[in-house]
Amino acid sequence: MSELTPEEKYHLTTRNLQETLGGEELKKILSERDLTLYWGTAPTGKPHIGYFVPMAKIADFLAAGVHVTILLADLHAYLDNLKSDWDLLKYRTAYYEKVIKAMLTSIGVSVDKLKFVTGTDYQLSREYCLDVYRLAAIVTEHDAKKAGAEVVKQVESPLLSGLLYPGLQALDEEYLKVDAQFGGVDQRKIFVYAEKYLPVLGYRKRIHLMNVMVGGLTGSKMSSSDPDSKVDLLDDAKAVERKIKKAFCEEGNVEQNPILQFLQYVIFPILSLSSDKPTFRVTRPEKYGGDILYHNYQDLHDAFNDRKLHPGDLKRGVTDALNALLEPIRKQFSSEDAELVEKAYPTPKPAVADDVNRIDIRVGKIVDIKEHPDADSLYVEQIDLGEEAPRTVVSGIRMIPKEKLQGKMVLVICNLKPAKMRGVQSDGMVVAASTPDKSSVELIEPPEGSKPGDKVWFKDFKTNQEPDSRLNPKQKIWEKCQPFFKVNEQCIATYKGVAFQTDSGVCTVPSLAGASIS
Repeated sequence: MSELTPEEKYHLTTRNLQETLGGEELKKILSERDLTLYWGTAPTGKPHIGYFVPMAKIADFLAAGVHVTILLADLHAYLDNLKSDWDLLKYRTAYYEKVIKAMLTSIGVSVDKLKFVTGTDYQLSREYCLDVYRLAAIVTEHDAKKAGAEVVKQVESPLLSGLLYPGLQALDEEYLKVDAQFGGVDQRKIFVYAEKYLPVLGYRKRIHLMNVMVGGLTGSKMSSSDPDSKVDLLDDAKAVERKIKKAFCEEGNVEQNPILQFLQYVIFPILSLSSDKPTFRVTRPEKYGGDILYHNYQDLHDAFNDRKLHPGDLKRGVTDALNALLEPIRKQFSSEDAELVEKAYPTPKPAVADDVNRIDIRVGKIVDIKEHPDADSLYVEQIDLGEEAPRTVVSGIRMIPKEKLQGKMVLVICNLKPAKMRGVQSDGMVVAASTPDKSSVELIEPPEGSKPGDKVWFKDFKTNQEPDSRLNPKQKIWEKCQPFFKVNEQCIATYKGVAFQTDSGVCTVPSLAGASIS
């Protein structure tokens, strides 16, 4: 055990946190022994400088004698809206472990006492899976959806994976045998969910420690998917300078200022790890007063609030401090681990021009549907495609009950030449998958969060080419492309093996793996 008193351990464990649930239990444990705790992260997008917030806190935990486990939650990453397949996850999990160790080393923290665990090492065990089913038998859809409200993308009809996510995170506390879980304040509803349901399963309620969420450089949430909102850990010095220069930092604004937030919750806590008198330097030319030194965040905050510190000067100081933190990480991954980075986050292939780009495929919503007056095998639909008025589309999908199609989100080819079908003009074609004998038909379903008018695109073929306003029947573009439209084994709609995609994710069918699409 460390030589600190229980009170000193409690101070180190809870300082700079936004909230603690179970503070009295924490004090009780620290009066008897050292705390055990885990922090989990799903290996999806590349870690960015926002990850220094939990790293600074993990440094405090280790200094307080806490036994820290870092969970590399690969199963959670897979459940996160199909952002990563298993091949990528293997490399991304390895990258996350290496980069977390590199971050801690860059701030002077030994990683010898850290324990790293990969989720699928235990989350596929018989006991864990049975507990997932036990949870499923007692948790309501309302509670599961509410628990993930800040973490899982909220849509009207959520995927089951998003409803399972909070339960898995709660069970991790029991299967990692910890006293506490640490995470961002955006995890609070999941933590409350865990406190409610783990005792129902016969497991004890854990302590929950929450750090603040640092805002993105543009003023929104810092996100791996928004390059302008964050600095990547492997960005070079010039890229860091450019991004910090563009960051939102209004003069005198101390309430909504991501640069100040980063100083408060990353720079000063990290500087305090090696000195009782941390020093943050703002470099200025002598003609503007020369360099300024700040030894605590409050003095810097007050100077900025009083407009004694200019945003440009503050940004230069943060750029220098940030580059000092990132340089050892950049060196490691520019040499020995460069191959791992490429495997985990492959350089996107240049888009290839393809006739599929000439086909205008969009998301539509069936707002009205009737039987065709003169054809038993056809429906006449009114489909909202994000235009001024719905389009009339005639479809041969009568094997699907009409009531299941009303209000349904579908994919529509919008630039075929209008054609009369048994006396009714059709201005589009609903896209569906079918077995060779047409005995089974399923609609291609856009991802949750899609809206009428969203365009469908194909990653490997995405260029600046706009679809034809109207396909020329003589060129037979649709006829040339259609044989390559298939459903893969994961029930994802593809063209030449590349997924149908909107900005919200990939397009799928419920069950017809291997079917053709027309």
